[in-house]
Amino acid sequence: MKRCHFCLKTIEIKLPVGRREICAFCGAELHCCLNCNFYTPGIYNECREPQAERVIAKDRGNFCDLFVFQDFNADNKEHNNRESAKAKLKTLFKDE
Repeated sequence: MKRCHFCLKTIEIKLPVGRREICAFCGAELHCCLNCNFYTPGIYNECREPQAERVIAKDRGNFCDLFVFQDFNADNKEHNNRESAKAKLKTLFKDE
């Protein structure tokens, strides 16, 4: 099951995900580090793929050729909770 990193809604999307693909629910860019299987906070460059180039804005679309859309399921419960909290904080503090 694929989910948007921002709104956490389940999305149906054809793979591979293009750089300009956006979430149908919230408009967030989907080809970004926060949706990637290799994204791991706390490690160097926050990426488990050693050949990946550094990306500063993890929530923005990028040109990484190593991108693999993360599959969310029950095994990712801890990651889902963390991302859910981040999304709620972004919503709370977004500029209007």
